[in-house]
Amino acid sequence: MKFLASIMTVLALALPVHGQSAADPVVVELFTSQGCSSCPPADALLHKLAARDDVLPLALHVDYWDYIGWKDKFAKPAHTRRQKGYAQAGGRRMIYTPQMVIMGQEDVVGADAVQVESAIRKHQKKPRPVALTLRRQGGELVIRLKPRSRMPKSRLLVQLVRFTPERTVSITRGELAGKTLSYANVVEDWQLAAEWDGAEPLELTVPLTGSQPAAVLVQEAPFGPVIAAARAD
Repeated sequence: MKFLASIMTVLALALPVHGQSAADPVVVELFTSQGCSSCPPADALLHKLAARDDVLPLALHVDYWDYIGWKDKFAKPAHTRRQKGYAQAGGRRMIYTPQMVIMGQEDVVGADAVQVESAIRKHQKKPRPVALTLRRQGGELVIRLKPRSRMPKSRLLVQLVRFTPERTVSITRGELAGKTLSYANVVEDWQLAAEWDGAEPLELTVPLTGSQPAAVLVQEAPFGPVIAAARAD
């Protein structure tokens, strides 16, 4: 009976909160590596999150496991720096994989589906202080930001993220040698589009070529809470 109750709890947590808008997704950043034997369950969980409209999952592959025999094909030093930035902001002395960071605030073991869902639901209930809308226009993206309520008194970063929905890799060395694994929403590029003080509405246009999906995140600088996010599929 306890096992059945646990299953029912997980299923209930997987249901989106009533009224949650796809225009205000919860951002889940997974710090992962192809050289980490503990990461595949978290990578699989990210695939499930990628199928939802109320979550914006992003896979940031880090490079600090490359030394054990397999160089992660998607790893970037910038992803490792971002994870270290979160750790410093949260007062944590260590970084690890797989780690999920929800809305720039919650630090959760990436393979723990129940804890991840709990954190997602908590942030779904929080009102967003910014209305963020995106529109593709030819080879450009129009970004509109409008304060909804009192804004945090900090520098806000408007960030443009490009990602690939799915990539598959056959791993021949390291802890996962012999496995062919699929990765969801692999981050390819992360750029600062603008800085904003949040006092007045902001509209800006940035280059956005190709059909690759993109997202915009508004975050308190440098590694604070994510206060708004939207997709530009």
